[in-house]
Amino acid sequence: MRVNRIAEQMKKELGEILVQKVKDPRIGFVTVTDVEVTGDLQNATVFISVLGSDAEKDATLKGLNKAKGFIRTEVGKRIRLRKTPEIEFEFDASIAYGNRIETLLTKVNNENKDQ
Repeated sequence: MRVNRIAEQMKKELGEILVQKVKDPRIGFVTVTDVEVTGDLQNATVFISVLGSDAEKDATLKGLNKAKGFIRTEVGKRIRLRKTPEIEFEFDASIAYGNRIETLLTKVNNENKDQ
């Protein structure tokens, strides 16, 4: 239960930090979709979605990885924990997966209308 609370708090704080504090021009429009924290609170996987081309997404990920130390320090200041979890950024594939399913369903639906 505590892990879930910390993950939700981190998600909220990371969203604010990425918008207000991180000034790297490579970082585009990023949305924090989920945070998974390990049971021992040592590691946190931050799932993000980024608007833009693949090149922009790659640049954003590089910018986030470069700013990882700063972001972790900011999270540590905002959330009172003995040790702030190490942060890993990953793209959230669920949004792309959902969009693909929606496209396929629309295609099937249109084919059924034509018959």
